[in-house]
Amino acid sequence: MSNTVNQTAISPSKPKQKPVKCVVWDLDHTIWHGVLLENDQLVLREGIIDIIKTLDSWGIINSIASKNNHDDAVQMLEKFGLREYFLYPQINWDLKSNSLKKIKEKLNIGMDAIVFIDDQPFERDEVAFVHEQITCLDVDVIEDILRRFKPRFITEESSLRRKMYLDDDVRNQEEQEIGNNRQFLESLQLSFSIQPATIDDLQRVEELTLRTNQLNATGYSYSYEELEMLVKSPNHLLLVAELTDKYGSYGKIGVAMVECNEDTWTLKLLLMSCRVMSRGVGAVLLNYIMNRAKAKGCSLQAEFLPTDRNRMMYIAYKFAGFTEAGKLDNGGQLLTHPLTEFTTYPDYINISTQE
Repeated sequence: MSNTVNQTAISPSKPKQKPVKCVVWDLDHTIWHGVLLENDQLVLREGIIDIIKTLDSWGIINSIASKNNHDDAVQMLEKFGLREYFLYPQINWDLKSNSLKKIKEKLNIGMDAIVFIDDQPFERDEVAFVHEQITCLDVDVIEDILRRFKPRFITEESSLRRKMYLDDDVRNQEEQEIGNNRQFLESLQLSFSIQPATIDDLQRVEELTLRTNQLNATGYSYSYEELEMLVKSPNHLLLVAELTDKYGSYGKIGVAMVECNEDTWTLKLLLMSCRVMSRGVGAVLLNYIMNRAKAKGCSLQAEFLPTDRNRMMYIAYKFAGFTEAGKLDNGGQLLTHPLTEFTTYPDYINISTQE
């Protein structure tokens, strides 16, 4: 590997605090003052509308875990003009730990990305006992919640995140109706763009490295400043991928970073949003890098650093033909590919690239 000055620029940051992806709210004495079932005159907590709408605009999903009659609670949320801001609300008489589990599965995020706010110590303790990675907070934090959870950057994808989940629900419903996965993918009219990252992309790229855990081959995160050095480095190739279909854009959902030496390319970062896991585009991005390295006459190797959630990326590398070539100093695995022939792309995806 190169020992140039640029090599220091690609060293990822120390692990950062994981971002909050979802705030789950209780209702009685939390979102509003009073108890719905006791026919109280319910009054929204001061400032709660602004807090919920601001979190939503930042791309932090709001949801609900409340022990209440579902229809009555939804009617009250509609009366207050808040119903649309909550995804996958769990309003029932089940344990709140079970409700949190359902929300986590619906959103396909880690438990450590969830914050649960409830006025009752018993409910917080029950959730914390079952899901120790969830952050459980009392209502007294609400006034400070925006300062505590504000992301460093608010990207276009952030402001559209709730809509993207709703669009995915429509896609999933169509997939169930069609039944045949191949036919469904063909029906989506998928377009996949792979382009060199520009300065304008870097806020979103930083966000992806912070938010993406399952489909991140190393688990590394990079700051805006580190990414800016990579974009300017002649020895590195930073790629960003965007996916659209007939329903609209998924946004920029993939990132790859390659260290390009004279005879060897080293894939040091490969990640893909879990929202597009079933579309096959992760393999397309990997195949594109393989084909480009082969066209340059370079060998290709990749770094894989196992985490508690990214084994699927190791499987993706192995399925693409990578084999183990040695251990890395950080405990990871160095993989290599023979690049014996160019690989083809699925015919149901329209691919655009820029060399």
